[in-house]
Amino acid sequence: MKRFVALSFVAASLGSWPLPATESAPVVAAPAGTLRGATVGDTRIFKGIPYALPPTGPMRWKPPAPAANWKNTRDATQFGFVCVQPKPQPASIYAWNPRPMSEDCLTLNVWAPARARKAPVFFWIHGGALSSGSGSDELYDGAALAARGLVVVSINYRLGVLGFLAHPQLSAELSGHVSGNYGLLDQIAALRWVNRNIAAFGGDPANVTIAGESAGGLSVMYLMAAREARGMFAKAVAQSAYMVSAPELRTTTFGGVAAESAGLALAQKAGAADLAALRSMDADVLTTVAASTGFFPFFVIDGQVLTRQIVDVFDRGEQAKVPILAGFNSGEIRSLRGLMPPVVADAATYEKEIRSRYADLSDAFLALYPSNHVEESMLATTRDALYGWTSQRLVIKQTVAGVPSFLYLFDHGYPAADARGLHAFHASELPYVFGTADRTPARWPEVPRTPVETQLTNAVLDYWASFARTGTPAASNAPSWPAYGRDRAYLAIEDVPHAKVDLMPGMYALNEQVVCRRRAQGGIPWNWNVGLASPPLPAAVQQCR
Repeated sequence: MKRFVALSFVAASLGSWPLPATESAPVVAAPAGTLRGATVGDTRIFKGIPYALPPTGPMRWKPPAPAANWKNTRDATQFGFVCVQPKPQPASIYAWNPRPMSEDCLTLNVWAPARARKAPVFFWIHGGALSSGSGSDELYDGAALAARGLVVVSINYRLGVLGFLAHPQLSAELSGHVSGNYGLLDQIAALRWVNRNIAAFGGDPANVTIAGESAGGLSVMYLMAAREARGMFAKAVAQSAYMVSAPELRTTTFGGVAAESAGLALAQKAGAADLAALRSMDADVLTTVAASTGFFPFFVIDGQVLTRQIVDVFDRGEQAKVPILAGFNSGEIRSLRGLMPPVVADAATYEKEIRSRYADLSDAFLALYPSNHVEESMLATTRDALYGWTSQRLVIKQTVAGVPSFLYLFDHGYPAADARGLHAFHASELPYVFGTADRTPARWPEVPRTPVETQLTNAVLDYWASFARTGTPAASNAPSWPAYGRDRAYLAIEDVPHAKVDLMPGMYALNEQVVCRRRAQGGIPWNWNVGLASPPLPAAVQQCR
């Protein structure tokens, strides 16, 4: 495999022999070099474009280095390697068939209208818990958005232990004495490449929207917080993001393990005596060891790339002041049941446990998540603590910052999903955002081909494309989507969209209070340790009143 990767690197560096442009093989002369792609309908497609050097060998766990410009015309008709990740669980509805993986994976893909000129750019960051996924997943095909006038870019970035390992010896290598966040630095490097090159594809580098779902939505928030990314995007879309506490580089805070300590523990479990031994390990073996021993990839508060917890960034108004479109799905946890604790046997046990954990907030908690249907309440508790609170917090903070902000709740179901108890499950909005209902993973509930689905898909595509174009989501033959504003407006995306106000009254206030008290006390993370998994709630303090 190493020989194959080495040969692919040589090919990437030299490019291919010059080839003429044809109707089916468009050629673009970008600052990085000339590319030959393909045409499908009125869309030009360029795949597997390197934006950074392969982070292999001594470059493993280094900040991304810009890819060298190539001299000859480069073939861009095939996707690049998928970044190294654990093998997919075959029973998962999110599992794709295994695809070729390599550390040489820092590539991006472009879909552009054939006659694009200064078109808005939609920069997509895939989800997968920072440990799986790729920009070449079929759900993210950009053709339908390109048909609405957007230049779409999807990217790969380093995942898992290869993308987020912190270690004292790694920190010692850099002048800033920090480590971790390589996956985030990859995203910033890809943005930098787009800003330099996208005009050649007809895109406008001054009108870039960063967008992502789940870990991609999480990434959007951290790009908004990272100073190195400032000025390289004009708008943001965060789908099912989660504003949880993050590990700090050398300090144990909010109940987490310091990132460097986690790296030392991983090295010991992998049998690596030092950094050189870690770098010499096979990437697949290292990834498997990390996944099987509980290494949890996440962004690191290192004081340099990320200066403080994301909640503090937004509270202090230090985030990028750009319009945002954010939201979540009503059935998020129906496909992620591992994020919630086991369901208790009866209502009395449930209520007793909640009262013992939430103290003076237990009445407010039980009003939102009552004991008369324990399982549904538990699903809603984890959904709201992770995704609902985050989405509303994002639009509130951006509204306070004086920029247009738009909130949605995706509450659309269809027979195959509802029959499996997966109404509006996590990521189920993606086929509508990209118009790719015919390209879902094998175990994904099949989306029917009906007028309702077609109309809803067209509306969602229109809303997202309009937001990327102008900062205001609008759709043909669909309701206006009002900004959040004083009315606390949002769009309910059901069988048809509806503009509404005051999403889930009391939900945001309760979760904000819980997080505020945990932050004030310290030593308690805010993530999925809620409901029956919550530690006793700290008492109210003045700053949380």
